[in-house]
Amino acid sequence: MTVKEKQKGKTSRLEARVSPDALAMVKRAAEIQGRTVSDFVVAAAQEAAQRTIESAQIIRLTLEGQQQFAEAILNPPSPGARLKKTAARYHQLIREVR
Repeated sequence: MTVKEKQKGKTSRLEARVSPDALAMVKRAAEIQGRTVSDFVVAAAQEAAQRTIESAQIIRLTLEGQQQFAEAILNPPSPGARLKKTAARYHQLIREVR
């Protein structure tokens, strides 16, 4: 049995303190969905976590921003003197290391 298979059946505990009003709302929502409070909270937390992760990984740009980004990718500016000097120094260091 692999480690992943062994961990598949394991669960971890998650505790939270909530106000009575918040608990009542969660209980009501769980009841509406026909779930236990625990199942509802876990599902809601996973959905919120997924949305948070996705929003951190996606770059949202206005139409103008999209056009500027595409232009920069398709037609990048020529490297300036400082970048050329830095690249030359980098290549020199790499040759010295080898």
